Parts: sequence; structure tokens; C-alpha cells
Amino acid sequence: MLLPVGVAVAVVAGGGAAWVWGADDSGTAAPSTPSGAPAVARADCATHGKVPGSGSTAQENAMEYWIKQYEQACSPVRIAYNPLGSGAGVVQFMQKTTAFGGTDTPVDPKENTPDPGVCAGGQVINLPMVGGAVAVGYSVPGVDDLVLDAATMAAIFDSRITAWDDPAIRKLNPGADLPAVPIRAVHRSDNSGTTQNFQAYLAGAAPEVWKHPAEKAWQGKGGESASGSTAVAEAVASTSGSIGYFELSFAAALRLKTVRVDTGAGEPVAATAETASAGIAAATVVGEGKDLTLEFNYRTSADATYPIVLVSYEIVCDKGNDADTLPALKSFLSYTASDAGQELLSRIHYAPLPQSVAAEVREVISTLG
Repeated sequence: MLLPVGVAVAVVAGGGAAWVWGADDSGTAAPSTPSGAPAVARADCATHGKVPGSGSTAQENAMEYWIKQYEQACSPVRIAYNPLGSGAGVVQFMQKTTAFGGTDTPVDPKENTPDPGVCAGGQVINLPMVGGAVAVGYSVPGVDDLVLDAATMAAIFDSRITAWDDPAIRKLNPGADLPAVPIRAVHRSDNSGTTQNFQAYLAGAAPEVWKHPAEKAWQGKGGESASGSTAVAEAVASTSGSIGYFELSFAAALRLKTVRVDTGAGEPVAATAETASAGIAAATVVGEGKDLTLEFNYRTSADATYPIVLVSYEIVCDKGNDADTLPALKSFLSYTASDAGQELLSRIHYAPLPQSVAAEVREVISTLG
């Protein structure tokens, strides 16, 4: 796994974790941000602090840019993010190893009890922070445009359709030169919020075919596996006849072709930041109190609305955060949820939060204690 500049590596020893930070404490600014990126206002910076986080690989690329930009403007504050996967991010936060966790599937505040001393006097809450398309990338010789629907994808990833010239695929792609080669479906081997979101889509849009639960662990039959979004995307890029799922930014980085989804709309829908934003905008907030968990409509047939979407959350305490890290935590998360932080996302193939949701997130962050 490649770690972004300025991102920490956790070394576990004796039940704890030591964080190696991406810059020293001398006040040296972090590397410059992408050309034309919106700036962080110095007045919005914390004055000091080190804020460790870990979790979702889906938000890894967004975190890389956010951290570079924030540290450049807000030195000597240091932010660290270790992309271990959503499952590990939740565990580390619940054990007070980190100040925030990144997860592509919200935790249930009523069912997830952190270790003693974590969120003292409060509870864990979910803050949606970055949206995106779960792209379905493929490497099929001679096929530059591939259309699949939910039922066909479900059958492919459950090893019921095993060859690229299967009649179900041909029906969706008339005139395409589909080869008679085996399908090599690649899924995540680690516990993953991306996996849970992808399986939630299959279960929600094709329940008659995908009868597995939407868990962080892969539930489908057969296939090949790799750990992390980067590894899945690389496996698809290097393996003829393969197909896999990962966030759109990973497909863009490797120039992978991605499936257009037949949702019943006027045209099959490609995975883009714009079509994913349309899918996220249709979500509703179902969390209670300060918890901002969202619920998606996977069966949408609206034009230009991509249905396989996720929102990656930051999990924090509404009360009982560590006093030493709280000012920097609030400052950094306020930036990521700001107009400037969200504006950056479409440039790196993510989907910005709808304005109404982002405003709610900023309001909750301001009340963290």
C-alpha cells in the first residue's frame, strides 16, 4: 500500500501504536498542494496539535490532498491518515488509537460501544465527508465500452456467469465483440466499507440474484481477492479478462475502463463525479441527533444518476474527545467539510457532498467537545 506524503505509519507494539509523522516539528511546511487548489484560510487553523486517523482506503486519495493543503497553511499542526481499510479504522478508533476513524459504512452508535475512556460522556457519531462512485473496472480484450445491469453484475460476482460471451452480457452489449474467455472477478480480501457498499447495491438493486448480506467481508462465491482498493485495481489492470470494484479515483489513476450501468434510465450511466453526486443527492439522513448517517436509493432510474455510490464517513465522539487533539481535529474536519475542501474533490474523481449535507456536517463539527 502506498502512503501519501505527510501520512503516518502505525507501528503496533505492546498493545499501543506509535505514529511516524510525515514532517518534523520544526514548522517546515508540508509539500505544496495541486496547482489551483483552493486555499485554507490561516484564521481557520488550529495553533498546534497532532491528529492521527486511520481507516477507509476509499478516502485515501482525498485525504492525501486535504492533508497536504491543510498542513501547508496550518503548520505546525500535523494530521496523519493510515489507509488500513474501514474495518481496521473503526477498531483503532474504538480502542483510542486514533482521534478519528474513516469508514465507508457508518457505525451504529447504539450497537458500537468503544473502550472505556473513549467518548466519555458521549457517543460515536458518523460524519459524511467524501462521496464517490464505486466504479466497476474491467480488462476485456477488444471491449472498450461495456454495459451491465445489477442482475448481471450480481451473477458475475457470484460465479454464476463465468465467461465474457455469456448470453446475458451479449444481450446488454449488442454488436460488441465479446471474447470467449473466462471472467476473473476480483473482490476485496480485507474487511471493507467499499465491499459493504457494493454488496448493498447488488442486494438492493438485484435481490432476486444477490441473496447475500451486505457485510464488510465479501460474501459472494468464488473469484479472486486482493487487499485494499489499490491492490484490486492493480489486479484488474494487470489481468486479462478481469473485473473488479473500487472507487473511481483508483480507476482513473490506472486508466482503467469502467462499466456503464443499465439502470432503466434513457441511457446507461457512466461512473463520474457528476453522476455520483446526483446519486448521493437523492440520499436521506437517517441518523439521530448529531449522527448524520445517510441512506441511498439503489434502484434509482433517474437519468445521469449513478447508482453504485458510497459516502465515506469520519467517526468521532460527539463528546469526550481528547482535549489535546480536539482543536486541531475540529479545525481539520471543518476544512474538509468546507466549500474549499469539497470543491477540490471533483478534481480528483470524488463527488462533493450536497450543500445541505455539508452544512449539517460543519454545524455538528462546531459542537464537538
